[in-house]
Amino acid sequence: MSRTVFERQPPPEHVVRQALRETELGCYWSAEVSGAAQYPRATTTAHYDLLIVGGGYTGLWSALLAVQRDPGIRVAVLEAATIGGAASGRNGGFVEASLTHGEANGRSRWPEEFDTLQRLGHENLDDIEKAVVELGLNCDFERNGVLNVAVEDYQVKELRQQPADDHSTFLDQAAVRDLVNSPTYLAGLLSPRDAATVQPAKLAAELARVCDRYGVEIYEHTPVTGVTGARGASPIQITTDVTTLLADRVILATNAFPSLLKRYRYHTVPVYDYVLMTEPLTHEQLDSIGWRGRQGIADMANQFHYYRLSADNRILWGGYDAVYHFGRRIDPRLEDRPDTYARLASHFFTTFPQLEGLRFTHRWAGVIDTSTRFCAFFGDANQGRIAYAAGFTGLGVAATRFAANVLLDKVHRQRTERTELSMVQSMPMPFPPEPLTWMGVNATRWALDRADHRDGKRNLLLRALDAAGLGFDS
Repeated sequence: MSRTVFERQPPPEHVVRQALRETELGCYWSAEVSGAAQYPRATTTAHYDLLIVGGGYTGLWSALLAVQRDPGIRVAVLEAATIGGAASGRNGGFVEASLTHGEANGRSRWPEEFDTLQRLGHENLDDIEKAVVELGLNCDFERNGVLNVAVEDYQVKELRQQPADDHSTFLDQAAVRDLVNSPTYLAGLLSPRDAATVQPAKLAAELARVCDRYGVEIYEHTPVTGVTGARGASPIQITTDVTTLLADRVILATNAFPSLLKRYRYHTVPVYDYVLMTEPLTHEQLDSIGWRGRQGIADMANQFHYYRLSADNRILWGGYDAVYHFGRRIDPRLEDRPDTYARLASHFFTTFPQLEGLRFTHRWAGVIDTSTRFCAFFGDANQGRIAYAAGFTGLGVAATRFAANVLLDKVHRQRTERTELSMVQSMPMPFPPEPLTWMGVNATRWALDRADHRDGKRNLLLRALDAAGLGFDS
């Protein structure tokens, strides 16, 4: 097997050690919003028109859009920990138009409605940008586009084969390196309107602030232990650790955490993703790499890297290692993975050797809710009065707003263009019980790594998964 560029051109070991020597285990984004508003626990019984479980993007967008649709309703959000404390406040901050985790994934699954999904995705991103302006969301939103880069010869061919459209421009090696100067870049695809970047923890805090202003009742440190209710007009009961709340309609937005509806507990698995954040770059360091357009960047490998600039010109560098732990385990102790952080740092300095001497200030991890179709799915219960969305697979910053509208349509039994989509009406295949999930995920990860070392050639396992509609290609 051939070696990848990151194995052919590794930096000296002392460069990596020095860069990681003083990193803090903790999310940089969260540290920036340490003074954000705090919300009380739910301790008394109350009756709501709509109750939302989960204080991340899906839950917050659902609450905000609900009160914008109908200002007179009573809405509450229950969060087990703190607002935006899980994936919504810890991700890379890429706000992408795609609802299907990339064009290839969308076209392969919903070819007849893909153009509609593309249009809805761009409208959704446009609406997020409008909301940031109209609601005054202080979240470092930048509509700066995305740059996909080829770092191996076979990836250049893949980029050239991308369908031509009005949203993207192919860049040869000279053009892409004029845009962002990395010796690893062989070509690029620039999509100026397909994505934005945001400070994710600020976005969560700001959505909560606006929800509160609109009269939404927000409760933190209020874990929900059960959702029950007879079919029909009787209220749904939401049990917490200290009280029971009542609601006419319920939206479940628990992301990678176990679904409160047993029927959906095998439809996602939690996969850990790891991230490094540098210190702010000097003007000279920025000049050495260009990047004046401040686009989000991702390379084209199966095990890919994603990176972007923060408002204060730090580089967030993440991806590559995606780790599933046996038994769908979620545990803060899994966030410190020294080998992964060393690998990420090594790949960083291969990409930008001119930044040797730059230090990383923070390292952290977050859990991605992965589904077998690699994008969100939607479910319901109790004759449609309970609605559920999950499975965003790492691309939910924008897609959660679209999901919120779907969920509101569903609980209000409104037939809309969104609810009629095959993507919304269909369900992904669930993951099997252990040990089959652990074996399957790790076998697939090994096969994807092997493909990256064989010019992208997919082995029998990956081809079989592709044929079954389970192949990862985004």
